[in-house]
Amino acid sequence: PPANAGRALGPPDGGWGWVVVFGAFISIGFAYAFPKGIAIFFKEIQDFFGTSYSEIAWVSSIMLATTYGAGPISSILVNRYGSRPVVIFGGLLCGIGMVSAAFCTSILQLYICVGFITGFGLALNLQPSVIIIGKYFLKRRPIANGLAMAGSPVMLCTLAPLNQFLFDNFGWRGSFLILGAILLNCCVAGALFRPIGAATASVKTQAIKEGKDALKEQVTKDAMEMSSPMNVPMETKTEEEGGKDCCEKINQYLDFSLFKHRGFLIYLIGNVLMFLGFFAPIVFLAPYAKHIGIDEYSAAFLLSILAIVDMIARPTTGIIANSKWVRPRIQYFFSFSIAFNGACHLLCPLASDYTGLVVYSIFFGLAFGMVCAMLFETLMDLVGAARFTSAVGLVTIAECCTILLGPPIGGTLIDTFGDYKYMFIKCGAVMVLAGTFLFIMNYYNYCMLAKEEKERKAKEEDPKSVRTENEGRNNWNKETVQDGPELEPLREEQEGLKKEVNGT
Repeated sequence: PPANAGRALGPPDGGWGWVVVFGAFISIGFAYAFPKGIAIFFKEIQDFFGTSYSEIAWVSSIMLATTYGAGPISSILVNRYGSRPVVIFGGLLCGIGMVSAAFCTSILQLYICVGFITGFGLALNLQPSVIIIGKYFLKRRPIANGLAMAGSPVMLCTLAPLNQFLFDNFGWRGSFLILGAILLNCCVAGALFRPIGAATASVKTQAIKEGKDALKEQVTKDAMEMSSPMNVPMETKTEEEGGKDCCEKINQYLDFSLFKHRGFLIYLIGNVLMFLGFFAPIVFLAPYAKHIGIDEYSAAFLLSILAIVDMIARPTTGIIANSKWVRPRIQYFFSFSIAFNGACHLLCPLASDYTGLVVYSIFFGLAFGMVCAMLFETLMDLVGAARFTSAVGLVTIAECCTILLGPPIGGTLIDTFGDYKYMFIKCGAVMVLAGTFLFIMNYYNYCMLAKEEKERKAKEEDPKSVRTENEGRNNWNKETVQDGPELEPLREEQEGLKKEVNGT
């Protein structure tokens, strides 16, 4: 094998990475924008099936909850097969789900076809797209994430008027057929996700395999030469190693030790609370405009205004977050964005005409773009790129519960009071609370990290602790020598397997 076969490839921060960003732009755009853009059809589907606001809101809720809830499955598939085949398969599922929805005869069938099948396909588009950006970028990662996340407003800006045009000409059933064909473009986006360092990885895997085979032969040979009393503890130890290998293999796909990570827990609690009011205002924005007497195209254009502002806000936020003043304390910026988003919803009931809704859409698009641009960047900042795949899977499965309940709770408030303002107030209050919680707890986390770093430096500078560590290391070396050479190959095999599992 070549001399650099064992080296880990660093992120190129450019080159083909920008093509990968373009592919992620498409797949992330569909994953986020499609559940919002499909709300254009809700009023007509509601009249067709004779359902309530809360019942029709379950379509978007199930789709969003499935997209987030299937995060661990998507992460496991990415770890096993890579991003490219997972995204291609997800695009096929999206197309199948929407084409099947065109032939539905009940609202329950829409829940299955649009909610579960299409939602699961979108999940297989979202997670791999976010993960592969972290493999291609390090220094420019906030900018790359901002550009990729800008796919959501671009798609929403396009889908909102397109859906209205399709409905006027083909009805909602014909529109679903055409949208199913459009979603197949996710397969093209997935084809752009070229694995990074595939050749080197294969050479490395082959070298590891050959080394393990040679090591096993040596261990077997030494075991045969050893006396029979020594065979019993050796077999016992091998069985214990087999049990450990099973646990480590499970932990390789989903790192449950993240639940001991203080910053991860703070992020998780704040985001679970935030998503209770994050998507409902977008789902009900167009129906609210129609409710106060605005025509269909003007109501759909509100989503386009929101998307245009969102489109500008995401890459701009990525550039700001990448600056030397913001990136060291990016968690504060994220907390402010969530609170700002909630403040916009609290002020929305003051908009009683079309001009007021346009102003609300502008500020909402700005706040929404700020949150989405930093949603995954802040998580990667906390846990690092190596543990990000597991972290995003665990976060999305926890968030899916509040994502599922958010729009139906808003629909229930509308059905109960006959007014949309209570739904906007609920969403605004929840998001302001989540932003405040994250700001306070991140301040606490930064203080604790500074304190721990100070203690670590003090321990390194203390000569007594250094001497104690050296003595312990010398004692360990003596014990290793006393164990004899016959167990050395077994120890080396254990260390090699641990390093391989840990990705070293």
